[in-house]
Formats: sequence, C-alpha cells, structure tokens
Amino acid sequence: MDITFFSLGSGSCGNCYYLSTGTDAIIIDCGVGIRRFKKHLSEYGMKLGYIKALLITHDHSDHIKAAGKISKEYHLPVYATPLVHQGMDNSWQNSVKVPQELKRTIAFGETFEIGPFSVTPFPVPHDASENTGYSIEVGGETFTIMTDVGEATDTVKRYIALSSHLVFESNYDDTMLQQGRYPAVLKTRIASGHGHLSNAKAAQALADNMSDRLRHVWLCHLSEENNLPEIALETTATALKQREKAGEEEVKVDVLRRTIPTGPFRL
Repeated sequence: MDITFFSLGSGSCGNCYYLSTGTDAIIIDCGVGIRRFKKHLSEYGMKLGYIKALLITHDHSDHIKAAGKISKEYHLPVYATPLVHQGMDNSWQNSVKVPQELKRTIAFGETFEIGPFSVTPFPVPHDASENTGYSIEVGGETFTIMTDVGEATDTVKRYIALSSHLVFESNYDDTMLQQGRYPAVLKTRIASGHGHLSNAKAAQALADNMSDRLRHVWLCHLSEENNLPEIALETTATALKQREKAGEEEVKVDVLRRTIPTGPFRL
C-alpha cells in the first residue's frame, strides 16, 4: 500500500490535507478556495476521483471555506460532530452548505471506516463550536492530525503516544507573540487553553509523550505574524534530540507551508 500525505496549505489563510493509499483518499479540512484545491491536486498528481470523504476538524472559515462546494460538486460525504455541522450551517463565510444527505455525524471515541481508513475522532481544545483530532489507522500506520490545539490535554498526549506519523500544531513563538503588534485581548486569546499551541509547548508535548513508533512529525498552522518556520523547527528538533540522546531513534520533522503545498510525503 503506497500511503501518501500531502498538504495544500496550513495556516490562517486556509488548511487542507490529503491522505491517500494510491487508490483511496480522504481530505481533512478544506479551507482553501476550490480553484486552488483543484489546481494543486492536479499539479501534484493527486487524484480527485480517489477521494472518498471529507473530515472536518472545526467550523472556523480557514478550515471549511470550500467544504460545501467540494461536497456538493463531487458528492462527497462530510464527517463532523453535530456541533461542527451546526457551526458550518450557521457560518456566513461558508456560502455553499454541505447537502443534508451528505452529512455524516461522528462522536468522540467511536471509530468508523472509510474504505481502508479506520478513523477515530477525539476532542481537541479550541475556541470553535467544537474541535476534533483524527487518529487514522491505514496500512499498519497510525496517522494523527491535531490542529488549533489550545493545550496538550491528557487526550492529546495519549494520541501523540499512539502515533507513527503526526501533524501537530506549533502556532507561535512566545517572544514574537508578546512583543508583536496584536492587541492584548488577542494575545491572551491565542495563549489561552482554548487558543493555540506555542512552539515550546508543542515541542515539550512531543518529547514527553511520543513513543518508539513515531517516525515523522509535521508542524502545522504556523502563525504568519508570530512565528517563523526555522524557529518552530529548531524548537522541536532541540526537544526531540534530547529524547534521542536517551536512546530513541531519530524522528523526522518538517514544517508545513502556509499558503503553498508541502509534499507529497510517503509514509
């Protein structure tokens, strides 16, 4: 099984991720424009016809912008919790709604199947209607995605430990945020337990909770204003090297670019 991961964009300008076995694929979030979505998939040889479903993490516009359009045009089922479906329906930024007959309701901790993908949703803290992480078993690998992570809860830590491949938020550098131009109320919201995860907290959560299975980490949803890819990468690499000195194998770390594709990567 040729398992491939591909990011079409990761950040406040739009998030969208493609996971494929070579014959079946799922999309996680679709916050990029539909023309950009089609263009990037075509340019990188990712097949629209392979896509079986769309998984939604939460109802903020940078994660759902084109979800309704893609669902309707390609007759794709959309999986989300009831609160996230409701939030998508009520979002004025989501102009085309997911057709009722294509809505699939999920519950935290209840595993469901999409072709070869075995998917377990779990809660992730963030200030949306609700926020979902996904642990996806496919071809003997455990691919987990957690974006917009307010804090590393016990649940978040548990799914880090289960992962062989992990997409994990590393949103901001503490110094850049505090010295930046954002108003105090926004800085407080970002750094809160329902905002975003800093480089330092993300790196520590990874180092403290990863298992011997973990082979590849992709840092996602970096802030344009309050982070730099090299800072996020260095912070995480330093924390993981300390773990590796204790006898662990090296874990590959990449940063997903904000507005252009990253990958594809073979798992």
